[in-house]
Amino acid sequence: MKLFPHQDDVLNQTYEHNRVAYYLDMGLGKTFVGSEKMWELNTPYNILICQKSKIDDWKEHFEEHYDYTVIVFDKQKIEMVPPESIIIINYDKVWRRDEINKLRNFTMMLDESSMIKNEKSKRSKMILKLPAENIILLSGTPTGGKYEELYSQLRLLGWDISYKTFIRSYVVREWDEMKAEWNITGYKHVDRLKRKLRTYGAVFMKTEEVFDLPDQTDIYVKVKATKLYNTFRRDFIIETPELTLIGDTPSKAKLYLRQLAGQYNQNKLDKLRDMMASTNDRLIIFYNFKEEYKRIKQIADELEKPVATISGDLKDLTAYNNYENSITLVQYQAGAMGHNLQKANKIVYFSLTDKSILFDQSKKRTHRIGQEKTCFYYYMMTHGSIEWRMLESLRTQTDYTDELFREEEMRE
Repeated sequence: MKLFPHQDDVLNQTYEHNRVAYYLDMGLGKTFVGSEKMWELNTPYNILICQKSKIDDWKEHFEEHYDYTVIVFDKQKIEMVPPESIIIINYDKVWRRDEINKLRNFTMMLDESSMIKNEKSKRSKMILKLPAENIILLSGTPTGGKYEELYSQLRLLGWDISYKTFIRSYVVREWDEMKAEWNITGYKHVDRLKRKLRTYGAVFMKTEEVFDLPDQTDIYVKVKATKLYNTFRRDFIIETPELTLIGDTPSKAKLYLRQLAGQYNQNKLDKLRDMMASTNDRLIIFYNFKEEYKRIKQIADELEKPVATISGDLKDLTAYNNYENSITLVQYQAGAMGHNLQKANKIVYFSLTDKSILFDQSKKRTHRIGQEKTCFYYYMMTHGSIEWRMLESLRTQTDYTDELFREEEMRE
């Protein structure tokens, strides 16, 4: 396999390490670097843990470039797995398959290793106790700007440090008397932390250090709010023949405000129709909820636009690959990470995610190696809505949590 010079350099930097982390920006080819490292380590068995939506991509990659036996693992007996194999399993199933604990003599690779940021989750506990000889971690955003979320990953790299010591050394906290808990307010000694991680086989690399990618341009598409939105914003309750929404908790109130600014806002749907009708270029549209998908797809069908889909239920990129005027609908959780969509240079955010890591990664679906055009990001923003606060939060790499929403509501 022919690698780019920067990929060769990464492998050379970690040649003597059997536990490595390739924190390469999206688009720098972590897939190729990770699979080449796996081949170099040359263990009889290999496990790749990835998101469900990436299983087919990884299977195709290994079958095209290597001679491994590729097994998408479900309920097989480990004793039946032949040597020179790669077992692919998704994060949601790995903790349900105790059979994997029987495997020995293997290399374990985690695609998007930020998925184990919570060391107390069932998936993280299972992965941390697997007896892997070698570890390969892949992520473009290993922390999403939250360095405390590195702890599970550095344990896999072999750094024997307690959680309390790690937090005390690198995290700035303040005690909240009202809640009787610590709040993280910042970080310290970050350069020292990165130097330490490099001694444990971690490589950090940004796209701008390697390639000159095209410019990025943000465009705000302002949308009029509806009477329903303003009523709910005032009373936190709506009762109509078609719709009943009661925001009796911060979680419900936040959810319904997002939906009223999006899928229940006919002004936004009409504006989106105009945008879709005004171009024959490929459009990538990010959305959150199934009802959003249903309504956006209906518009695309009425305009006779070919539709591609990446969601938790379906991945079909036929229209995206074959038609320049296609509409590709991407659900954040299923498609913001890992997919190559650089045939398009226009992303429309019909609604915003509340997860900063998904927001950051979504932009890189088009702004990556192979993109030759300026990348445009269209933010469909309902006037005076929760969406503006969400965008401000996401741009500071902060999740827009229920707690943050509650605090802002109390201030107002």
